[in-house]
Amino acid sequence: MKIKWFGHSCFLITSENGTRILTDPFDEQVGYPLPHTEAEIVTVSHNHSDHDNVGVVKGAFKHIKDAGAFSYRDIGIKGISTFHDELGGAKRGKNIVFIYSIDGMTICHLGDLGHVLSQEQIREMGKIDVLLLPIGGVYTIDSDTAITVAKSINPRITIPMHYKTEHLSFELAKPQSFMEKLEGKRYSSNELTINKDNLSEYPEVVAIDYL
Repeated sequence: MKIKWFGHSCFLITSENGTRILTDPFDEQVGYPLPHTEAEIVTVSHNHSDHDNVGVVKGAFKHIKDAGAFSYRDIGIKGISTFHDELGGAKRGKNIVFIYSIDGMTICHLGDLGHVLSQEQIREMGKIDVLLLPIGGVYTIDSDTAITVAKSINPRITIPMHYKTEHLSFELAKPQSFMEKLEGKRYSSNELTINKDNLSEYPEVVAIDYL
């Protein structure tokens, strides 16, 4: 499986059989180059313009934006309803956490999660191998809350997302505090190749490049 980061919360996840999932595609106001790419599946955690620009995706694809269980080709997907804020959605509405079963592993994309997860939600998620975790605060959990969430999920690998970079056009927290507290490692590549045999070769926290 390959995991490629386009910036913000947008990843292209490609299975060994070539099935492609694009997560939370953003619009031009975000600041990164748009992810003009093909995909068989596009998941959207919530309907904000920096996460739901499905018009940028090429070709025919299955668009998933709701909670529930889904399957497509060799991919199983579970959507779990959460909130975009700490007040039960009163400020920013709902958020869908997506769990992808790919190549014998589970990937979790937390979207714009705005609160600590309940024990029931953690049980529903099940065992997670790779966690895609927002850390930038302002619109999501901040770095300290993200550490709490990561520890509650206990994935094998955590990849931070949704934080301030030189490309991002609005203010979020930078990743340094999160990375230092968890002794994370930076990778200059924007793509990781992960399988069941090499999971243990990666650090527990990996920040990858974008674009």
